[in-house]
Amino acid sequence: MPAGLTTAVLCEAMKRVVVKLEACADELNALDAALGDGDLGVTMVRGGRSVLAELPNLPEDVGMALLKCAQALTRLSGSTYGTLLATGLMSAAKSTKGRREVPWAEISPLLGGAIAAISQRGGGKLGEKTVLDALDAARVATEGVDDPAALAAAADQAVGGALERFRDQPSRQGRARIFADKSVGRDDPGMAAFKRITEALE
Repeated sequence: MPAGLTTAVLCEAMKRVVVKLEACADELNALDAALGDGDLGVTMVRGGRSVLAELPNLPEDVGMALLKCAQALTRLSGSTYGTLLATGLMSAAKSTKGRREVPWAEISPLLGGAIAAISQRGGGKLGEKTVLDALDAARVATEGVDDPAALAAAADQAVGGALERFRDQPSRQGRARIFADKSVGRDDPGMAAFKRITEALE
């Protein structure tokens, strides 16, 4: 395993994520139907397939590879969630442009940058029961971790913990806030989708 994130590693990770999203599309649609449009699973699959098609064309420059993934995601996803994920990827792309390998210990700071970019783009903030809270849990858990397997395991465990912490809280952002009372006792669809992504990476 390389000492850091490379385009080759990114491609393999993306393939695993897309397979996972295909498998849990119905679950994500059902979660989203309770608090939103009910199309999150479909959106993630479309976006994932678009990214998958782009993988053979990714350059060795990690930043440019992440940028192309972000662009592919926005081409077909067409959703707010897809746009926010792409925003996070673009933030990481900007920070890693010009490098062929990014040390694993930089993943936590990259997540921090993604959180700031997504928050600015979407107007959300931590504590509102959104994907930002899942991302922040992963950021904290991976701080200083430089082993890829430990990194993936720590992120997945932390995101699972975030889901549990926020499950009994009302949603305070996005379409789900309209159903604030109904959202109590339910997982936020965006957080759940990010949990499936971290599961795929473990």
